[in-house]
Amino acid sequence: MSERKGRPGLIIAGTGSGAGKTTVTIGLMAALQRRGLRVQGFKCGPDYIDPTYHRAVTGRASRNLDSWMLSSEGVREIYRRAGADADISIIEGVMGFYDGKEATSNRGSTAEISLELGVPVLLVVNCQSMARSCAAIVKGFQLLDPRVRIAAVFANKVGSEGHYRIVKDAVEAECGIPVIGYMTRQEELALPERHLGLVPSIERGDLNAFFDLLADRMEANVGLGRLLELAAGSDPLPEEEPRLFAPPAKTYPVKLAVAYDAAFHFYYPENLELLELHGAELAYFSPLAGEPLPEGAQGLYLGGGFPEEFAERLSRQTDTAESIRRAVRQGLPTLAECGGYMYLTESITGTDGETHPMLGLVPGRVTMQRKLAALGLREVKGAEGNFLFEGGLTARGHEFHYSAYELPEGAAQLPPAYETSGLRGTKPEGGLLYSVVAGYTHLHFGSQPKLVERWLQRCAAFEPAVPAQGEPSAG
Repeated sequence: MSERKGRPGLIIAGTGSGAGKTTVTIGLMAALQRRGLRVQGFKCGPDYIDPTYHRAVTGRASRNLDSWMLSSEGVREIYRRAGADADISIIEGVMGFYDGKEATSNRGSTAEISLELGVPVLLVVNCQSMARSCAAIVKGFQLLDPRVRIAAVFANKVGSEGHYRIVKDAVEAECGIPVIGYMTRQEELALPERHLGLVPSIERGDLNAFFDLLADRMEANVGLGRLLELAAGSDPLPEEEPRLFAPPAKTYPVKLAVAYDAAFHFYYPENLELLELHGAELAYFSPLAGEPLPEGAQGLYLGGGFPEEFAERLSRQTDTAESIRRAVRQGLPTLAECGGYMYLTESITGTDGETHPMLGLVPGRVTMQRKLAALGLREVKGAEGNFLFEGGLTARGHEFHYSAYELPEGAAQLPPAYETSGLRGTKPEGGLLYSVVAGYTHLHFGSQPKLVERWLQRCAAFEPAVPAQGEPSAG
């Protein structure tokens, strides 16, 4: 297996959640874009929201790198494939640098990604109310796993330039690595948040002024030339034949409708691209805008998102709702994940107590809570009758939601869609009806590409009904 020169890359890691790595990542992307560089963004872990910011500033789809959901080869393939025509790859970490699937190993952590890809790390440290103690924190991160390459430090949330100088002197003297930049505590640099984390950029409109402000700060306070030198020190990756994106033996030329708007936009890019690789024509439509199911659709992908934030608007789009209900009842092969699953139920009740009707295909209702209902990585096994998992397939994914599904007393429970396993054990999850697989679990097709084949085979066998004369079509 031959090797080639490594492409420039840098991981922006944090000492913990809230250290400021997202703000630093976006700012560096904006500053490098301003220099005319093509920047490819990545996000460690299963997060859907931070990548929307990456895409907004770089103009390129950001990719998730998850060393638990994906194999080592899969991580490298996605990294190599997405960054092939970029000048630099910027990878935003997840949680703290060493936080992942397990408390006793690097499994699923940013640290594991850094080792897998041989990319140097810029460690973002929240320096608020600390001086020399910052060096102790950095030293601990260096020593916990001596294999990792923490190449430099970014001093975040310092009180002043003088405070930054104290931190810089301490870290460089004790840890032997440079502190190459800082940001002071500035309210205008805070990103807006909601219950699932950062508000997706898709909802925020024009972000250029915000990106420009961050780029200005980075140009003033960061040694960008030194940062580029560090990124150029990435290790070469082995040349490997594609596995996830190897040409398939058979393709399925089917039309697959994909709900995509501010209410439904949580999709891994690789999921969509694997569907296209296997022959699917993706027809995007917006339930929020009242667009009906595309005419001739042979399958439907209802991804996650924030239907609860737009429940009142969604409830008014009756033509869209009826077009989906009609097709589903006719056997349209459908995958609904999290927000898409919520949309299929009878209603969504927000934290304000307001209830809005949804599609009413899945019996039961969804109620939003102020506390987290589920969070974690999931090992997924299809329940009996789940056509996606026929043949005993398993896959990996994650759950992250604040809503609770409730079945009215006396109502019949749907057969579960999955059996999922996480830190808290194994449980049945979701539901099956018609040709719908629905549940809170977000699946990554990269963990089991055969799911794509199973789905498209089912789509190819589905014949959309022709509307009767005088009946409105679905598109």
